[in-house]
Amino acid sequence: MTTSVPKAPQTAYIGIGANLGNARATVLAAFEALGALPGTRVTARSAMFRTTPLDADGDDYINAVVSIETSLSPSSLLAALLSLEERHGRLRTYRNAPRPLDLDILLYAHEIMHTATLTIPHPRLAQRAFALMPLLQIAPSIVIPGIGPARLLAPSVAGQNICEIVA
Repeated sequence: MTTSVPKAPQTAYIGIGANLGNARATVLAAFEALGALPGTRVTARSAMFRTTPLDADGDDYINAVVSIETSLSPSSLLAALLSLEERHGRLRTYRNAPRPLDLDILLYAHEIMHTATLTIPHPRLAQRAFALMPLLQIAPSIVIPGIGPARLLAPSVAGQNICEIVA
């Protein structure tokens, strides 16, 4: 597989979730692992949030969002995220199965892309409080390409169970 590397670092937002094992420790480890990716640094991270599974079963999730600056292309970043998930024991047994670690590219620069393996912006970002609310915490004025200001979407996810974890 051939991947390209952007000439300058790009801002991307990564959704993090876990609901198997010590989910809180896994999310904290993911913060560190994301910053250790080649050509990547974490520039902001949200608080952690406890959420009930949406369209899924299993224990509550611990979710967060990080902002990164990365020189990885979207496809290279996706490959790195899938590798991190695999190292944490992620198995894709069925859609929305409980997982030890889930990493999603929510946004990448101002890109809109649809390939067989990657859609940016994340196709359900605007519908999921567990991604949208942590994103708004670190980027309150962010605009989702092709959709609009993220803050205007918050009322549509207000009925979903999400609670910030106080350290």
